[in-house]
Amino acid sequence: MTVTDIGANAGADTGARTDEAACVITGARERIDTLDDRIIGLIQERMAVSAVIQQARVSSGGRRVNLSREMEVLGHFRDALGKPGTALAMTLLELCRGRI
Repeated sequence: MTVTDIGANAGADTGARTDEAACVITGARERIDTLDDRIIGLIQERMAVSAVIQQARVSSGGRRVNLSREMEVLGHFRDALGKPGTALAMTLLELCRGRI
């Protein structure tokens, strides 16, 4: 996309005040959308793997959830992303195991 392609309505969609900034924002947003699609795909894959683990654990007489493992996951995300990483990990764990 070029600055000319953005046109006079550049700021309306991006909040930018120049066509050049609008072009940068538009390109970056496209990259974010691509990354979001990849993240969603990875989460769906993680959910499927988690379901396999839970099924194996339950069919062997174990509990559906392993809380010590979940604490490891929470710590990993917290160490990598700070306090917001813990909230992200909690959401991810909830998606993968459902509510307890």
